[in-house]
Amino acid sequence: MGSGKRSLTTVTMALACACACACAVLAASGPAYASPTPTPTSTRTTSPDLSLPPTSPTSVSNKELEAVRTKLDALYHSAAVATDAYNAAEEKVKEQSAQIVGLAREIVEGQERLDDLKDLAGAAARAQYRSGGLTPEAQLWLSEDPQEFLDGAGRVRQGEHATEGLLAEMTRTQQDLEQYAKDASAQWTKLESNREAKAEAKKKVKQQIAAAEKLESQLEADEKARLAKLEEEAAYQAQTTWLNSGVTLGSGETSAQGKKAVAYATAQIGKAYEWGAEGPKTYDCSGLTSQAWASAGDGIPRTSQEQWKQLTRVDVEDMRPGDLIIYFDDASHVAMYIGDGAMVHAPRPGRTVTIAGAGSMPILGVVRPDA
Repeated sequence: MGSGKRSLTTVTMALACACACACAVLAASGPAYASPTPTPTSTRTTSPDLSLPPTSPTSVSNKELEAVRTKLDALYHSAAVATDAYNAAEEKVKEQSAQIVGLAREIVEGQERLDDLKDLAGAAARAQYRSGGLTPEAQLWLSEDPQEFLDGAGRVRQGEHATEGLLAEMTRTQQDLEQYAKDASAQWTKLESNREAKAEAKKKVKQQIAAAEKLESQLEADEKARLAKLEEEAAYQAQTTWLNSGVTLGSGETSAQGKKAVAYATAQIGKAYEWGAEGPKTYDCSGLTSQAWASAGDGIPRTSQEQWKQLTRVDVEDMRPGDLIIYFDDASHVAMYIGDGAMVHAPRPGRTVTIAGAGSMPILGVVRPDA
C-alpha cells in the first residue's frame, strides 16, 4: 500500500506540472501554413480537461489510471499535430531551397549570356567607328567600284538589323535577370518563414513528448502494466463498436501497386516510431505511408493532412488493402488498411510499427493513392 501511495503522489505532482505546460502549448494557435481542419466527424476536443480525479487513500484506481490514459492521449495527439506541422514546413523548406538553387543557376547563365551579347554589341560599335561614320551616299561617291559598294551596303543593312536584334535580346536578358532576382528574393523570404515555422513546430513536438514521457516515468511497474491493459481494452472496445455499427468492409480487389505498398508497410513491423522520420530504420505515421507508396512507384504527399487533402477519397465500405485511413478531426494520424478490418501504422513515440484494428481510433475518412 505504501508503494501505491508514493507512486500516486508522484504521479499527481507530475500531472499538475505537466498540465500547466500542456495547456499552454495546446492553447497556442497552429502555424499559418497548416492544412484547413477537415469537417469534424468525432467529438475530440483540442483542449481536453487533463486534471486527475482526487487521490485514493489506499491505491491507484482504474479511474485514476484512466485519467492518466486520457492525458497521455491528449499529449501524444498534440505531438502528432505538431509533427505534421513540422513535416509540412520541412517539405516547403526543401521545395523552396530547390527553387532558389534553380533561380541562382538561371541568374548565372543569364549573366553569362548578357556578357556575350555585350561583347557582340561592342564589336559592332567598333566596326561602325572604323567606317568613319560616313553616310551611305558619301561612301558611294568615294567608292571606286559601285557594285562592291552596293554589296557592302547590303551587308551593312543586314548588320544593322542584326544589331537591332542584338540590342533587343540584351534588353530581354536584362529584364529576365531582374525578374530572377525578384523571384529569388521572394523565395528566400518564404524559406526563412518556413524555417521559423519548422523550428516552432519542433519545439512543440519536444514539449509534448517530454511531458508525456515524464508522466509515464512516474508510474510504478504494476501501474504501467495496468495502464497498458486499459489502452488495449479501449482500442478493443472502439474496434468492436465500429464493427458492430453496421459498417461493411470492402471486398474490392487490391491493385498491383496497393499490394506492393502493403508489403512494404508490413515489412516495417517492429521498427520504432520517431517523429519526422521516413525510414528506413524509424518512421512516423505519414512517413510510413508515404514511403510505402513511394516503394510502389506512386509518390504521395508527405503529411497526413496533405494526404487527406490531395488524394482521392473513397467510402469506408469501399476501402481495399493499400488505401489510407485518416484519423481524428484534424487529420493528424494516418494508417494503411491491410484487409479484414485491420490496419498497419506507426502509432506514437515509445511504440513500434504494428497491426491494429482499423476502427480503434475515430476515422475521419479513407483516401486512395492510386485511384
